[in-house]
Amino acid sequence: MAAQPTVYQRRILLGAAFAFVAFLGVGARLVDVTAFSDRPAARKAQSVFTARADIFDRNGDLIARDQPADDLYARPRLLKDKRAAAVALSAATGADLSRVTMVLNDKYPSALIARRVVPEVRAKVDRLKLPGLEYLSNSKRDYPFGRATAQVVGVTDLDGKGVSGLELGLEPRIRSGKGPIVTSIDNRVQFILRDAAAAAMAEFRARAAGGLVMDVKTGEVLALVSLPDFDPNARDFAEGDSGRNIMVQDVYELGSVFKIFAFALAVDDHKVRLDESIPIGNGFKLGKYTIHEAEHMPAYLSARDVLAQSSNIGTAQIALRSGAIRQREFLTNLGLLKPVRSELPERARPLYPSNWGIVETATIGFGHGVSVSPLSFAAAAASVVNGGRRIQPTFLKNPVDSRGDQVVSPETSATMRQLLRYIVTDGTGKKADVPGYDVGGKTGSAEKPGRHGYQAHKLVTSFCATFPVEDPRYLVFVVLDEPHGTKATYGFALAGYTAAPMAGHVIARIAPLLGVPINPITLAKENHNGSG
Repeated sequence: MAAQPTVYQRRILLGAAFAFVAFLGVGARLVDVTAFSDRPAARKAQSVFTARADIFDRNGDLIARDQPADDLYARPRLLKDKRAAAVALSAATGADLSRVTMVLNDKYPSALIARRVVPEVRAKVDRLKLPGLEYLSNSKRDYPFGRATAQVVGVTDLDGKGVSGLELGLEPRIRSGKGPIVTSIDNRVQFILRDAAAAAMAEFRARAAGGLVMDVKTGEVLALVSLPDFDPNARDFAEGDSGRNIMVQDVYELGSVFKIFAFALAVDDHKVRLDESIPIGNGFKLGKYTIHEAEHMPAYLSARDVLAQSSNIGTAQIALRSGAIRQREFLTNLGLLKPVRSELPERARPLYPSNWGIVETATIGFGHGVSVSPLSFAAAAASVVNGGRRIQPTFLKNPVDSRGDQVVSPETSATMRQLLRYIVTDGTGKKADVPGYDVGGKTGSAEKPGRHGYQAHKLVTSFCATFPVEDPRYLVFVVLDEPHGTKATYGFALAGYTAAPMAGHVIARIAPLLGVPINPITLAKENHNGSG
């Protein structure tokens, strides 16, 4: 009779059996990985994929959404004619032929042909009836409005992560799964602003153009455009495209629009009377420096006309009344001496002098010697005209009054609005006027600094507008980088000829959409003056 196995022998046999089963499992997994599966990187991408939240404009129009778009792989060992397969797959998917040829001839059992293959492309691939093709679930971020919202909304990378714009700035919220993102953007206003910027950029052959529309009481940015832009639905930039957002990433010496702040400070501190006479002359000397005018000025101007005619000499004298310490304190309080914060991750640090003396005070008064981003300037200007309370720009829908601390008195804010209206009716901003909408605004023309000083024939022109001026709701700020004069402008490229009309065109189109009522008294008066 055979001896029964001992307890220890049974345990050994049982352990061997478990080890054999485990070995079979590991072996099967190795076979799956090496012979049948995609590459490890692709497997990882599949496992971590989660859908991003939809992004909408303030009116419920879709701005961005994930759409099904699978990754296409091939098993090279199952393809008899790899060269022919590479040509066919490249043609169907748009993938680079040399890269497809290379991956089909490398040593890996699975080759990535194309990422994010949309259904219509997949149909083309399926018609090829090639063996060994397989798909892994993925998605492609779709931007229905294309270039119109590209710079502000941004894009994602091939792994579905935000890399620019709101896609990056709101990444945690978009990934949180807590529902769609509703932005402050109004697609209608965005289209109008981009159209006007593109037209002005072409007409004046500018290097770049941009603009924004902001609610001065809520801080909501209804539109923000930066040109050149790009197609967010394409992965490669075409010639002339740019992903750089000049409205938030670049800083400029903005020139005479900065006179708004010099006057707001002087009025608030009772350093100037608007009807007093300011000597202009042929130049204003400060030590070894002489300040000149961009255009011919009379010997004397009222303080009101110093701003309306954009006198550098007059503004310098008014700025010096405030002094360096008070000027710096005021610009700091407006938020101009630090990067502006918003949901956009892109931002720029302002440039200003470390030695803030008499000369710097004078030049900063008329917008030279300090560089800020257009968004930063717009937020500060909105704070001046909205009753004098600080505003924080936002790209999320938030239609409530969000004005903060007082930066200038309500009386000073009202005075500044009257001055801005006077600039449009009687000063350099006439081409921004829109009958019936009581536009107020200020021109800005600044020579660009270069290696050897300021470049007389390279300007940054801008226009800051607010409407309706008695009780402002919106601010429009537009910028042109190196515009050129035309026959229609008599060769002049100053802001009154380039940026002001651009702002006017925007306001004329967006004011009715935004429900801004026409002032019948102003309209009748302007029609009478026009007919006279």
